[in-house]
Amino acid sequence: MEQVAKSDEALAARIEELVFVFDNLLDLDDRGMQELLRNVQSDQLLLALKGADEEMKEKIFKNMSQRAGETLKEDLEAKGPVKVSEVENAQKEILKIARKLAESGAIALGGKGDQYV
Repeated sequence: MEQVAKSDEALAARIEELVFVFDNLLDLDDRGMQELLRNVQSDQLLLALKGADEEMKEKIFKNMSQRAGETLKEDLEAKGPVKVSEVENAQKEILKIARKLAESGAIALGGKGDQYV
């Protein structure tokens, strides 16, 4: 992100806004994240993670099978540079899926769901 900011501060600020929104998915509990991942295409996830921070990547990897997580990590390392617009679009699509799942009651976004004991 620092490299992007050096060449284009406005673009870096825009990306940070998107990452902040995408990072809200960190608030999902593990069940919610697993449900979301079941509904997201792997190519969308790969693109979205190109612009995600390490904490988000680890949350996602921990909610996947070991094999699927390793495959995704390898794909991330092998994937070359991608357009920022592709990353943004993938993150937006995942957020749309998350909102639909929240509306149907399958997951709770933003900590608004009921707590269980």
